[in-house]
Amino acid sequence: MNIKKISVAESVGKGHPDKICDQISDAILDKILKQDKNARVAIEVMASNRLIIIGGEVSTSGYVDLVKTAWEILFEIGYNENDFTIISNVNRQSTEIAKLVNHKNGAIGAGDQGVVYGFATNECANFMPLAQNLAHYLVKKAEQLRKSGQFQFAFADMKSQVVINYDKNNKPKVKSMLMSIQHDPNFNYDNFVKFVTNKIMIPAAKKYNLNLDFKKNVNKSGNFTIGGPIGDTGLTGRKLIIDTYGDSAKHGGGAFSGKDYTKVDRTGAYIARWIAKNLVAAKIADEIEIQFSYTIGNEYPELINITSVKNAKLPNTKIIEVIKKVFDLRLVCLISELDLQKPIYRNLAVYGHFGRDELNLPWEKLNYVRKIQDLIDNSE
Repeated sequence: MNIKKISVAESVGKGHPDKICDQISDAILDKILKQDKNARVAIEVMASNRLIIIGGEVSTSGYVDLVKTAWEILFEIGYNENDFTIISNVNRQSTEIAKLVNHKNGAIGAGDQGVVYGFATNECANFMPLAQNLAHYLVKKAEQLRKSGQFQFAFADMKSQVVINYDKNNKPKVKSMLMSIQHDPNFNYDNFVKFVTNKIMIPAAKKYNLNLDFKKNVNKSGNFTIGGPIGDTGLTGRKLIIDTYGDSAKHGGGAFSGKDYTKVDRTGAYIARWIAKNLVAAKIADEIEIQFSYTIGNEYPELINITSVKNAKLPNTKIIEVIKKVFDLRLVCLISELDLQKPIYRNLAVYGHFGRDELNLPWEKLNYVRKIQDLIDNSE
């Protein structure tokens, strides 16, 4: 019997209300880190109707105008000063948490408890799931065409969804692509659909050498003229699956955006992705999912676990041994290794935190492949 596997992934654009909040959170984080790399930052944003509220905790020697930073994001998306009222209510980091994070010997403890996952697959050149790559491509391409003026009548609030079927030989076939894009009331629906189909969807399939006979769904709900926070409430960190791997892997319960490098919800996920990617590139397996758990104040992960693996050449216990021998898992060492004190986060707030080759992210580097291979060769 031919049992088909189905993979589904989604993405959203810069103007989606949740992503507006993520972008504001990470833009604030970057500005603070640019002034003070030792700052402690946890910024949350809510956007509802015409009100935006910035909350959270910040401890820094620098100063950043949070409201002004929020406006910079909003102006870039296409809003003006009459569209929103912005309120900032940010406090200092708890002194109790600070004592646990900042160790006297220079070590750094986890800023909270957390369970995180890292994933890598050799399905695509960037070691990401195909469906998630396609979903991000659709909204990224639409935004590029919108900003260049080629995609007329389109606004920045948009969504995509991709469904892929795999046959018994694991060959992918696109079943459907869906896009919902906010638009000007004066648009022509038929021309809008043709543009999305011919300039965005079909090029996406061609980029990955996929079939073109898939179902194409464009703005099937009808008019989409009311978007952004005016159409729906937005919150920081509400698009975790889009930020990570779609339905191909598990994800932790904590958001990424607005959090500094001591917050293991973010840093731990980057570390786990980096390790998983190097393991797959070293041909330990075709696909690996790694689980780390942290406890507040501890510099090492409490648990390292292989929660999923495909075509592994080593048992899970041996893979964990390789991880412990090759990688220095102290949090302070990994923060330094991955250069996480730099202001590199704003661009991550849209289109995912992984597989972003254009950003040259440190946790995407394949710089430990040879060490992994040498360790395995020498142990045989």
